[in-house]
Amino acid sequence: MIKTKNDNASLAAFLESLPDDSKDVFLLSDGQVRLTAVSATHIVNQMKLNHRLGLVETYILGQAYIAGLLLSSTVKGNDRVQLSIECGGPVKGISVEAWACGAVRGYLLQNPIILDKPLDTLDTSMLFGPGFLTVTRMLEGSREPVSGTVMMQYGNIAKDLAVYFDESEQTPTLFYISLNFDREGNCTGAGGLFIQAMPECSKDLLERLSQQCTHLPSLGKAVSEKTSADDYVSAQFSDFGVTKLAKSFVAFSCPCTKESFQHYLANLNESEKNEILKGTFPLNLECFNCGTVYSFTKEETERLFSKEKAEL
Repeated sequence: MIKTKNDNASLAAFLESLPDDSKDVFLLSDGQVRLTAVSATHIVNQMKLNHRLGLVETYILGQAYIAGLLLSSTVKGNDRVQLSIECGGPVKGISVEAWACGAVRGYLLQNPIILDKPLDTLDTSMLFGPGFLTVTRMLEGSREPVSGTVMMQYGNIAKDLAVYFDESEQTPTLFYISLNFDREGNCTGAGGLFIQAMPECSKDLLERLSQQCTHLPSLGKAVSEKTSADDYVSAQFSDFGVTKLAKSFVAFSCPCTKESFQHYLANLNESEKNEILKGTFPLNLECFNCGTVYSFTKEETERLFSKEKAEL
């Protein structure tokens, strides 16, 4: 993966002043509830640059990246989780992967998102329309991934993830995802919360937490004001006895390389190779997951194809 450089000097300086992105895990109320908090402002801004996104696209895919990072708290080691959405609205679909180690990548099926009129509300239901949300866990050592799908009821990633956990995993959860933008459309703060009820959690506690979450101040705005997710959780959930379990760093990352695309080209059949050589150069191949573009000159491509023939 190649990170696209941020040429906005003022935004770059602002981002430099923020803490690193992180994933923090807590227990509430003597272990009755597990809470994962993610701050992801650097990730969302790099995602925007690499995928060449507009404001609406950043808002939608940024939510999915944060959701993926929150879901990564349900796996460990080299395991990863995939969040997929297929829908009939202008978004068309989303695919995001996040690893337990904190790496996240993914893309919009439709970029740019085609709108009939400018978006004048934070309600995303019309952007998604009818659709399905799928969560898949790829566990190291397992032959088959573990997957579950629900119909989207809200057209809202946070709310529909809560539906998924309630229906597919019979686990009461709350998701909260927040992005803050300045007047120029730059993302100045991004984060999310994932609250999971443990088996011993009482219904009364869940109701109290649900009420608390309806009155939370914007996490995105708090992060933009240099408040860490750790401090935010400690302040907003102080009545629930917060215990910190772990902290780890998260980042926008993709294992793609130019060498992997060379391997892809080398394995094309002869007719496909001939068509490529008749085309225009440089040949630009883009990684869907991170937006990195790898360029090949005609000379590079000819050498690659010639080498492949010689080895055969």
